Amino acid sequence: MKAETTLTAIDLSSTPSARWIADLRRDYFSTPGQALVTLVCLTLVGILVWSFVSWAFLHSVWTGTPEDCHKASGACWAVVTDRYRLILFGLYPYEEQWRSALACLAILATVILSCIPLFWSAKVLPVIWLVGYGTFYYLMRGGIFGLPVVLETQWGGLALTTFVFSSTVVIGMPLAIILALLRRSKLPVISSVTALFIDGVRSLPLLSILFTAAIILPFALPSFLVGDKLYRVILGAAVFFAVYQAEIIRSGIQSLPAGQEEAAVALGLNYWQTISRIILPQAFRLALPPTINQVVIAFMETSLIVILGFFEVTASGNASFSAGGWNTFYAEVYFFVALIYFTFTFSLSRYGAYLERSLKTSSR
Repeated sequence: MKAETTLTAIDLSSTPSARWIADLRRDYFSTPGQALVTLVCLTLVGILVWSFVSWAFLHSVWTGTPEDCHKASGACWAVVTDRYRLILFGLYPYEEQWRSALACLAILATVILSCIPLFWSAKVLPVIWLVGYGTFYYLMRGGIFGLPVVLETQWGGLALTTFVFSSTVVIGMPLAIILALLRRSKLPVISSVTALFIDGVRSLPLLSILFTAAIILPFALPSFLVGDKLYRVILGAAVFFAVYQAEIIRSGIQSLPAGQEEAAVALGLNYWQTISRIILPQAFRLALPPTINQVVIAFMETSLIVILGFFEVTASGNASFSAGGWNTFYAEVYFFVALIYFTFTFSLSRYGAYLERSLKTSSR
C-alpha cells in the first residue's frame, strides 16, 4: 500500500500540470517580494482588461448618431457601422462595391490556398496567384463581360491596400528568384553587379524608394515610360520586396548539401532542370517560414502609400470620421483599421511559426 502511494505521488508530480505549477511558483512566487510584484502586476492587468471590456462592450454604442455616442460613456462603434463602406471601399462607386468585396475575397482565397501544402508546386502555386490576381484586377477595373470600367483613381480603402500588396508579391517573387540565381552566377561580373544592386536597395528605406518612384521618376524618364503613379509605386515596393526575398531564397539554396547539384549533373539534367526541379523546391521549403514573415511585412508596409496621397484603408478610415459629426470618435476607427491589419498579420505569423516547428520536427 505504501509503495502504491509513493508511486502515485511520483506520477502526479511528473504530470505536465504539476510541472507547470512548479515552474509558476519558481518564476513568480519564489520569494515574498517576487510574489508581491506578481500580484500587483496581475491587479493592474485586471484593471486594464476590465476597463477595456467596459469601454468596448458594456457601455458602447453600436448603432445610432453622433449625438447618441456623445451620451454614452463607452466606445462609439456606430461610426464604424455607419461608415464601414468608406473604410473598406474608399471612393469606389457605391453601386459597384460588391465587385470590390468579391475582389478582396479572391485575394484572401488565394492566400489561404497558398498555405495548403497540397498546392506547393512550382506549376500549381504560380497559377493560383495569377488566377487570383487576375480575378481581382478584372473585378476591380471591369471593362469586359458587361462590367463598367472603374479607373484606379477611384479605388480605395481595403481594396487598394489589397491590390498594392498582391501586386507587390506577384511582381516581387519572380524577380526575387531571378536575383537570387544571378547572385549565385559563376560569372563574377554578373554576381558582383547583382550583389551590388541587392545591397544597394536594401540599404535604402522603403519610403525613399516610394518617393523616388512617385515623384522623381517622371522627371528622369521619357513621357511614354512614366505611366500611372500607382503602378510606379507598386514597382518600387516590388523591387524592395524582391531584394529581401532574394536573400531569403539564396539562404535556402546555400542550406542544401552540395551533393544535390552534383547528383543532378550525374543524372544528366541541365541547369534549368536542376534549378526548377531540385534546387528551388527544396530551397523554398527551407525558406518558407522567413518567406511568410516577409509577406507579412509587405502587407504592413502598404500603409506607407498614404503619405503619397493614395486613399488606402488608413486614409479611408481618416476620411470616415472627418465629416458628419464623427470627428471625436477617431479612436474607434483606428482600432477597427488596426484590427484588420492585426487579423491578417497575426494569422500569417502564427502560420509561419507553425511551419517552422513542423519543418524542425520533420527534419529530425
